[in-house]
Amino acid sequence: MIPRVNERTHTPHDPLAEALGRPVPFEGGLAEDTVIAYWPGLDDYTLDDDQGSWTAAQWAQHLEEPMLEHPFAASPKDDRRAIFHLDVRLRPKDRDLSRAEWAETAHRLTRAAGIEIPGDTNGCYWIAVQGRPGRLDLIANLIRLDGAWQPQPADLVKRLVDEARRIEHDLRLTRVPVSPQHPATVRAAPTAAAHFATVLTQLADEQDGPLAAVRALVEHTAHRIARQPGAQSPGTAHRLEWIARRLHGIQQDLDATATTLRQAAGPTASLPLMPAASPPVPAARSPR
Repeated sequence: MIPRVNERTHTPHDPLAEALGRPVPFEGGLAEDTVIAYWPGLDDYTLDDDQGSWTAAQWAQHLEEPMLEHPFAASPKDDRRAIFHLDVRLRPKDRDLSRAEWAETAHRLTRAAGIEIPGDTNGCYWIAVQGRPGRLDLIANLIRLDGAWQPQPADLVKRLVDEARRIEHDLRLTRVPVSPQHPATVRAAPTAAAHFATVLTQLADEQDGPLAAVRALVEHTAHRIARQPGAQSPGTAHRLEWIARRLHGIQQDLDATATTLRQAAGPTASLPLMPAASPPVPAARSPR
């Protein structure tokens, strides 16, 4: 099970389109069981099974509601990109999971990501979409019902990877071998291939990489232009969206190339650190 945190966006339309593998349709319901899980409070706000007939556009509108109700909510860094997107993929040799197993996976990963907190009635809107075989997409709005910004763990990626390993064990999926823990080591100087791999990884970084910043600006511009009057606006916005998707493809290609370079570099040599000798303990004085 391979989790991947995507760059946050201003609207849920692009993450939902990626989850479905096609643009978000404005009419027509989704295939049965496409949305396999959602935030627990949704049933209290809708009629029984009402959301079962929602279109993809209605789900997107639902995820956008906190932004409309709290237009000035922002992250501690004054970031308004509130849509969180996590996709999880099975490995080629993994068995197919049932709907209940996918739903369990969704709830466990949202808790690991700090999105769903048991007992929190003012938490985040989120949905889990199973629009493609062997893949699950979690899409959430980090603006809470009370207008606050939902903080996420500083070690978010590690928590998600650790939870994915536990899910693999519990659901009897292909498990990634975990290397045994060794004493602290001093690593040898990296090879040229390893150095270039690091550079490419930084370029492809979804959170802080330069291409991610460019892509965010292009996506933001596309959404702004789409709302402007004029016959040329939809076509221009569509071209910008495709530019953003091509940038995302370049990021993925760079990341894949970095992986190839790291594999070519081979394991990094290391030497164990010897523990420092303990200072002598002074002899206890006898009482007078």
